[in-house]
Amino acid sequence: MLNKRLVGLLALVMVLVFTAGILGGCGGAKEAEKPKAADTPKGKLMIYTSIYPDIIESVKPALKKAFPDIEIEWFQAGTEKVMAKVAGEIEAKKISADLLMVADPSYYLTLQEKNLLLKYDSPNRKDVKLNKDQDGYWTGVRVSNMIIAYNTAKVKPEDAPKSFKDLLDPKWQGRIAMPSPLLSGTAYVFAGVLKDTYGWEYFEKLKANGLKVEEGNSAIQNKLIRGEYHAVVILEENILKMADKGEPVKVVYPADGTVVIPSPIAIFNSSKNQELAKKVLDWWISKEGQEAIVKGWMHSVRDDVASPKGAPALKTFADKGNKPDWLKLSKENETVKETFRAKVLEK
Repeated sequence: MLNKRLVGLLALVMVLVFTAGILGGCGGAKEAEKPKAADTPKGKLMIYTSIYPDIIESVKPALKKAFPDIEIEWFQAGTEKVMAKVAGEIEAKKISADLLMVADPSYYLTLQEKNLLLKYDSPNRKDVKLNKDQDGYWTGVRVSNMIIAYNTAKVKPEDAPKSFKDLLDPKWQGRIAMPSPLLSGTAYVFAGVLKDTYGWEYFEKLKANGLKVEEGNSAIQNKLIRGEYHAVVILEENILKMADKGEPVKVVYPADGTVVIPSPIAIFNSSKNQELAKKVLDWWISKEGQEAIVKGWMHSVRDDVASPKGAPALKTFADKGNKPDWLKLSKENETVKETFRAKVLEK
């Protein structure tokens, strides 16, 4: 009887050892199926952008998580300064950027016309609802809006301007401002749209009403908070961010049309890292990338991502007023800037 028990126990041990070997083998097979480190994208990328520095910093951890082995470098400046840098590099026949993310969509048409952009139909483009080139040379990646904002400590809601034209009211004399179209891409689009809507006379009247022109949106934001300005033309994202911090500012979506600017992303065809650039572009227009955009107080180009905190859905105001003619804006860039300089800055 004892021998039978020993035989049975030995048989059981052999079965367990055999089973462990099989499971160990299965585990090894699963490990072999995992992506190898060599499959992870590696290398360096340079992005030229006009996105605010604090937003870049907020996005970096998500990009690092998605691409741990890609070293991403940034050149950040206002759209016009980025354009000036690119112009110099085009002249030198040495563009350092792989990816471009600046505000003015019309600039991409200029670059496309010069055959400087890479044609790339990202698989995520099917989910982009705003502003994408039909061939894939550029794709909308973020939506910024030129709106009116006012200081709630200085202006009652019922007295706030309801439209861009309301800024001509004498009660705003010397207390209104806008960013310079010579330095800000979004301000350039605003100037181009409003001169088509109301003519250059509109800006001449603004100037007569004491309009101040600042270098950019951030300078205006700070002076609005301090009460130096009572009402301003500015980017929505600046005001949403400051209002969330408890500052006395509020957005007005103008009755004569918010200027909606769906800014693109594109890859330079001179890039030596095109495959890496494609993967990063894919990420920016993915749902995850667009959620990062919205955390930066901008609207998404997709319709499956919510609006930034404190903002209504884009569809509630995007179709009001005149839509920018991007081709026209790409052709008359210098004319608009020089006319603005002559009629507003030099008088």
